[in-house]
Amino acid sequence: MTTDGKRRDAAAGLGTQPAGPDGDVRRLIPRTDALLREPRLAEAARRLGAPVVKAAVRQAQERARAGRVAPEDVADEAVALLPRTASGLHPVINATGVLLHTNLGRAPLSDAARRAVAEAAGPTDVELDLATGVRDRRGRTALRALRERVPDARAVHVVNNGAAALVLAATALAAGKEIVVSRGEMVEIGDGFRLPDLLVSTGARLREVGTTNRTTAEDYAAAIGPDTGFVLKVHPSNFRITGFTRSADLTELSGLGVPVVVDIGSGLLAPEPLLPDEPDAASQLRAGASLVTASGDKLLGGPQCGLLLGEESLVRALSRHPLARALRVDKLTLAALEATLTGPPTPTAAALTADPAALRARADRLAASLSADGVDARVVGSAATVGGGGAPGVTLPSAALSLPETYAAALRTGRVPVVGRLEAGRCLLDLRAVPPQDDERLYGAVRAVAES
Repeated sequence: MTTDGKRRDAAAGLGTQPAGPDGDVRRLIPRTDALLREPRLAEAARRLGAPVVKAAVRQAQERARAGRVAPEDVADEAVALLPRTASGLHPVINATGVLLHTNLGRAPLSDAARRAVAEAAGPTDVELDLATGVRDRRGRTALRALRERVPDARAVHVVNNGAAALVLAATALAAGKEIVVSRGEMVEIGDGFRLPDLLVSTGARLREVGTTNRTTAEDYAAAIGPDTGFVLKVHPSNFRITGFTRSADLTELSGLGVPVVVDIGSGLLAPEPLLPDEPDAASQLRAGASLVTASGDKLLGGPQCGLLLGEESLVRALSRHPLARALRVDKLTLAALEATLTGPPTPTAAALTADPAALRARADRLAASLSADGVDARVVGSAATVGGGGAPGVTLPSAALSLPETYAAALRTGRVPVVGRLEAGRCLLDLRAVPPQDDERLYGAVRAVAES
């Protein structure tokens, strides 16, 4: 224990006492009430809540009784066991090589978005005009920012996720009517949720046209009738159909006399040169889409939300539908979305455009430091992916640390959780989705596993 630690313990009444007559050092373990008076733990109780701190104290005491911690180090151990926040969610380092990993919450927020969320956590003017003191449109500045980023959209609206955007469109425009959709676009969007089931739940009927691999504009035209609510185009974001294929262009569908709704999924607002086959909102609207739906927590790099962009009359109908109230976003999401739209490049953008040579140089530095510490660390080339249902089949050249396979589980459960992937009997830590400022934390996490 350090001198400072001994002084803290003495001030809190945690000084060591002689062992009992039987020599049992477990009698030296500080009592719970004394530990809770220790300044660091008392402060943590104010920040995290007393039950959280008591649980850490009891766990530290149990480790001391098992002989894993010296009695005089119980307070330090309890402090080390405290979570960073009162939430059960653990911040992790995403070294999987999947930029938008659904199990890890998809897009990490930018520093600007995180600060905006913190500022919005208290009372805000989310629905109040401070100048007049009367109610105003909810999230108006975030909606204005979205509209400015996509000038081709005459109006915009935001709901709580991408699936909700499509559900709102189907409910408001096609309940009791037909949605005309290609058989090749009847996709499963993840975790067993299938597009047909989602759409039918709104009260709409599906009119399937074409075949799995080929659907023409004539197929759509033949299916349109008095009961048509809209034509739906869905980007098959998590798979590809190749070979003898055909799909109708938006320019062919926009003249059929009914709205054309396009679900682009991944959230690109404008073309991305690195992903030439990934649809974006601006291009779809220019090509004739009446309404575009997308996710905010994918390639846009923002919070989970659903974006609706398109013709003013359609967006107005959606925003005034009763279901819109149930699907509306909270002030924290609005704050994060606006900061994402107006702020600096997002971590997702940085990961997508990372220089492979720079990634290799970072991996070389980390491997050299770890090897000097006796860790079996090597540098290997890696292929990263976008993930989150975006850019299927696209790989991004990257670099990874290659460690023994046994490191994988230990890194996931460490004090700084690191999630990598297993490949060819090794644990790979791909650096493309790891910000450079996290290299030191990554190094420390690997060192901790090596020393355990």
